[in-house]
Amino acid sequence: MPEVDQSDSSEIHFQVLRAIAQNPDLTQRELAAVLGISLGKANYCLKALVVKGLVKIESFAKSKNKLGYAYLLTPQGVAQKAALTTSFLRHKLEEYESLRSEIEMLKLETANSASTLVQEKKDLQVEAQAK
Repeated sequence: MPEVDQSDSSEIHFQVLRAIAQNPDLTQRELAAVLGISLGKANYCLKALVVKGLVKIESFAKSKNKLGYAYLLTPQGVAQKAALTTSFLRHKLEEYESLRSEIEMLKLETANSASTLVQEKKDLQVEAQAK
């Protein structure tokens, strides 16, 4: 069985929990479309979340659409979503700070390169006038 990156699994589970919290009536096909994942992956993630006790499935017994289900977060699912939200936010803030530092460094490099080019151009002009 191939190894699954735990951070990828946590992130997709977070995205699924978040989407379900916002719209429990999403079908698996709609969930897959919203998250940009395959229908099989959406099904797999939902089953995993049900097994973990984070999501429960309720069917619409009185519905004309007997295949209609609602995916509801359990209290444990709400707590896990909060923990994943905190972790996700921390990770994104770290990425942001890293990118911000890299951008500042690139700006300095660009400024230094530009001033070096200007100085070299001035030196060449002085040399040309001296000849």
